[in-house]
Amino acid sequence: MADTQQVDPKAERKATRLAQRIGSFSKAHGGAEGQVAYIGQRGARIVLVGEDGTWGDIVAPTYAIAEEAVRKSGITVHESFDGEVAAKVKTGPYEWSRMAGIQLGGPSNR
Repeated sequence: MADTQQVDPKAERKATRLAQRIGSFSKAHGGAEGQVAYIGQRGARIVLVGEDGTWGDIVAPTYAIAEEAVRKSGITVHESFDGEVAAKVKTGPYEWSRMAGIQLGGPSNR
């Protein structure tokens, strides 16, 4: 019996482009792992952590496209951004300033 499930070509192209970006990040940072989080109407956030501790994120328009992008990219995907994954993230002065600068007396970053 033939597969009658329709594939949205526009969604497929978007997932492919996101997968390419994820692959580029992975290549530049010695490999990568990720986690997909639903962020409401804005879609889904793909958080990436490179083997070197560098991190970044990409927003996909839907959770399904995000899942397809990480599947196509071949990276390891975790259910949650728990201690094991989070412990791999290396932060520097910029991140500390942006995340906690106001509370710790750092620049307001305005």
